[in-house]
Amino acid sequence: MSETVSYTPEEVAKILKISRFTVYEMIKRGDLSAYRIGRKVRVEAPDLEIYIKNSKGHSPAAQTASNAVSEVPFTAPDGLILCGQDVILDILTRHLEKQMPHIRFLRNYSGSIDGLLALYRGTANAVTTHLWDSDSNTYNLPYVRRILPGHRTQIINLAYRIEGFYVVKGNPKEINSWEDLTRSDVQFVNREPGSGARVLLDEKLRILGIDHQTISGYKHEEMSHLAVASSVARGVADVGLGIEKAALQVQDIDFVPLQKERYDLVIRKEDANKPHFQALLSILKSNSFHNEISGMGGYDLTETGKIIAET
Repeated sequence: MSETVSYTPEEVAKILKISRFTVYEMIKRGDLSAYRIGRKVRVEAPDLEIYIKNSKGHSPAAQTASNAVSEVPFTAPDGLILCGQDVILDILTRHLEKQMPHIRFLRNYSGSIDGLLALYRGTANAVTTHLWDSDSNTYNLPYVRRILPGHRTQIINLAYRIEGFYVVKGNPKEINSWEDLTRSDVQFVNREPGSGARVLLDEKLRILGIDHQTISGYKHEEMSHLAVASSVARGVADVGLGIEKAALQVQDIDFVPLQKERYDLVIRKEDANKPHFQALLSILKSNSFHNEISGMGGYDLTETGKIIAET
């Protein structure tokens, strides 16, 4: 009997030019046939061909594929989906995989508001946030209450970080304040809507009465702190906003500190006693995790693993 070619979800994602998380969602909904070998998922070539044929022109699944960039992965009863962009989460995931190799841990690199919305919709079960509320001069809790109304959650500290400006080495244009962003000789590079840095900027502009249209480059958006810092280093912009850690990773830029922020993890309270969430909390409090993060620089771990609030 001839052997039928089969693909992993990652290989299917490359063929369809969508995210692997969207592939898992298609399999979960039954749009794409798949089977398991142990904990591995496989899609046979004929089933993929059938899906592609059925999707052409009219299938709802075709719309899913075309909008894949904005998709958020589905939750699974035997796994954990962690939303956020900081390198801390890469290290946390690695520790989790080592401690619980039988559990599936997935990452989604979404911003703070998108992460909270995913938690609200049930398409993620652990999300990070660093959203400053100007009315209360606090981080995260006001947004959790607004975006997840009526849902019981735990807010757990991951770290404290410093937000500030990335500027060219030596800061030749002397960019030191929010007001400096409006100068005609200053080109800014922004973060995408929903990110913590974007919320901080927009809140500061509102308080100071600054129209964002007066900032050259306000609509130039990048999707990460590193991308913003790189834009400044390459001379694409004079200044960008992000965390200190990225400034330590990119050559030829300086960092102008502006504000200390609290970077938190938000989970549903009903999940807190599940084994993989208990493992997550244990790792956050462990010496091995703290030592690894401390050696990187750019983080204050004074309250890491502490439950900051419950809603």
